[in-house]
Amino acid sequence: MSLKRKPLSLSAKVENVEEEDTPELSVLDLPELVLECILERLPPDALFRMTGVCTSLRERCRSDHLWEKHMKQKWGSVIGPAAYREWQWHIASKTDLVDVKQGKQKGLMRILSLGWPFSWIRSRVDDHSQQRCSLPADSVMSWYLALETGRFWFPAQVYNRENGHVGFMLSCYDAEISYDPRTDTFQARYPPHGRRAVAIENGVPWERLRAPPIETPAHDLHMSDCLNELQPGDHIEIQWRRNKEFPYGWWYGVVGHLESCDGHENYCLCHNSDTVVLEFNQYTHGSRWRCTNISRRDHREEGNEADGFYGGIRKLRTKEEISTWKRLWPTEVLE
Repeated sequence: MSLKRKPLSLSAKVENVEEEDTPELSVLDLPELVLECILERLPPDALFRMTGVCTSLRERCRSDHLWEKHMKQKWGSVIGPAAYREWQWHIASKTDLVDVKQGKQKGLMRILSLGWPFSWIRSRVDDHSQQRCSLPADSVMSWYLALETGRFWFPAQVYNRENGHVGFMLSCYDAEISYDPRTDTFQARYPPHGRRAVAIENGVPWERLRAPPIETPAHDLHMSDCLNELQPGDHIEIQWRRNKEFPYGWWYGVVGHLESCDGHENYCLCHNSDTVVLEFNQYTHGSRWRCTNISRRDHREEGNEADGFYGGIRKLRTKEEISTWKRLWPTEVLE
C-alpha cells in the first residue's frame, strides 16, 4: 500500500512557520519589576526551590530582602536582639561553616548535610551539589533555615512554664528554645537553679512564647523606670524569684488601691503615695501571694526566704501585651 502525503494548506504552513520562529520564553525574560513581584509572593519552600533553577535565580532568591519578610512574618514574635546576638556568635564560632576572619564560605551542601528534615530541602540536594553554589553563613536565608530545622537554639521567654505548672501560672521565664518542624511546636530548656537540674519542656506552642521585651539577664535586677507614674489600674510585670540562687521570672499583676482608699476615681490619691500596692488577682483572697507593697521612692529587691523576692517592675503599655496575659488566665483561682 502506498501512502500519499497530503499537501499542507496555506494556513497550516503559516502555523508551522510561526511555531518554528517563536522563541521559547523564560521567566528571566520577564520585566525586572514583574519578576521581583513574583519572587516576593513565593512562600519560603518555593523560594528555596527556585535557588536550584539557575545561577541567576539562585542569586536573586537568596537575597536578604526576600528572606527578611519571611523572617518577620514567622519568627518576629520570638526573635529579639538576644537571639540575633546568639546567631552572630553561632556563625562566628562554627569554623566548619564559615571562617569569618578570612571570609571563606562553605557550600550550601555542607549546611544541608547536617541532616535537616525538610523534604523540600532534601529534594534539591542533587541539584545544589551539581551547581556547587555557596550560601553565606551570615545570610538571612541561612538563619531562616537554621531556625526552621530546629538546629539553632536561641534565647526567648516562655509563659506558664513546664506545661502550665500551678507554681508558674501567669509568669514568664527565660529559656533556650528550638523549633520542631514535625509538630510546629518548640522544645524549651530552662537554666538550672538551686539544686534543680536543667528542666526540659516539649511541645511548647507559639502562643506561649515571646521575645524578651527588655535586655535584663535572668539573674539581674531590672532597674525600674516607671515607678513614679504607676497608679491604680495599671498593668505591670514584676520580677520574682524563690530565693537568691534562682533566676527571676516575670509575673503579671495590676496596681491596686491603698487600704485607706475607697477606690473612688474622683477622690483617689494613691498615685501620690510613696507606697504602691501590687495585686495578683489570680490568687484567692487571703493568699500570701495575693498582694504586696513596694516603695515608689527607693524600690530595690524586697522579700524574704519564705515569700520570695520581688525585683524590678515594668509597666505594660500596649493592649497586645495585656491581652496576652489575660488569654493565659488560669481556669481556677489559685491558692
